[in-house]
Amino acid sequence: MNPSPDWDLLWHSASLVCMNEGGAAYGLIENGAIAVKDEEIAWIGRVSELPGPPESLAKEVREEHGRCITPGLIDSHTHLVYAGNRAREFEMRLQGATYEELAKAGGGILSTVKATRNANEEELLQASKPRLKSLLAEGVTTVEIKSGYGLEVETECQMLKVARRLGREFPVHVSTSFLGAHALPLEFQGRSDDYIDLVCTEMMQEVAKQGLADAVDAFCEGIGFSLPQTERVFQAARNLGIPVKLHAEQLSDLKGARLAAEYGAISADHLEYIEEDGVRAMSESGTVANLLPGAFYFLRETKLPPMDLFRSYGVPVVLATDCNPGSSPAESLLMMMNMGCTLFRMTPEETLAGVTRNAAKALGLLDRGVLATGRRADLVVWEVEHPAELSYRFGVNPCRTVVQSGNIVRDQGTSIQLN
Repeated sequence: MNPSPDWDLLWHSASLVCMNEGGAAYGLIENGAIAVKDEEIAWIGRVSELPGPPESLAKEVREEHGRCITPGLIDSHTHLVYAGNRAREFEMRLQGATYEELAKAGGGILSTVKATRNANEEELLQASKPRLKSLLAEGVTTVEIKSGYGLEVETECQMLKVARRLGREFPVHVSTSFLGAHALPLEFQGRSDDYIDLVCTEMMQEVAKQGLADAVDAFCEGIGFSLPQTERVFQAARNLGIPVKLHAEQLSDLKGARLAAEYGAISADHLEYIEEDGVRAMSESGTVANLLPGAFYFLRETKLPPMDLFRSYGVPVVLATDCNPGSSPAESLLMMMNMGCTLFRMTPEETLAGVTRNAAKALGLLDRGVLATGRRADLVVWEVEHPAELSYRFGVNPCRTVVQSGNIVRDQGTSIQLN
């Protein structure tokens, strides 16, 4: 007779929301059990299939009485590290100023650049911590953080160093993106090609040398950078062996998503104005669509991303907060799920896939995002009876327990435990 498994943790009598593709909706396993050993999921299935009585199988055993367990949530697009805020600009927009007008007048991104350049590393870290804590309190176990408010070598590197520090000081995996091509700094006004030269050489090389970026991003838009300039950024990243992603088709269709697909980008983000040729190219390259309903809502946009095209071409759709001070000061991924349903007409299952399975693809992290044996043990226990409740309710946080890399880091509403 084989001895009973020696698992670290075992949850049973739960609704397991596995989010694997195919099979039952949500990959749901009713009256299920899930076990963790070290940092991985060691076993998953129905309680009736366990190799013995639950209490004999693990060091710690928890009965969940029908609560839902999902993969840990993944926020795959944030600008979380910055200084200052732009509440006054929000007020000005409500009085009639457009996002483009604010940017051209030296406000917008450049006002955050000024504040961020004036902050030291410790000040940036302290300013960023509350935003990250808000995400973690809702079950986020992986978060992407971009640079892009430095627009010079020193501050861009400082932002990415702060992002790495957040990943060391909090129980969360941080994926970083170098976004030097975010906006044109004041000292380069009228010389955008010269600035792209700086991004592609000194900036990107220093970021790569210090190992600060997991991907390279750019803002391809009329108020950002042109298609040829974006391609130069992509080529420089390719030469350094760094994956790429792109802010594309947010305000117009410059064919940025198609260019991103040509370079095998892991994601193209925003995409309200993308047309069928861009969606087709993304489908062929495996580039995922990262939708940002917080920015759509906050800027009061009306052009919806083409969900039907993404569905028909089989392009995985992701949702993220786009947490930033100017166009999406959002710190709730659960709220983005509700917005995905109400604004973009996504189904609750699509929104949950968009912050788990598909979000993992948007970061190139294929060891998480679903509940399956051998996957990273990132999971969340929710005080809900059905996963649709996660996108149905808003302004409510039903997160009960958070497990990151096999360790319980939040339990029954307690504070996030620091590493």
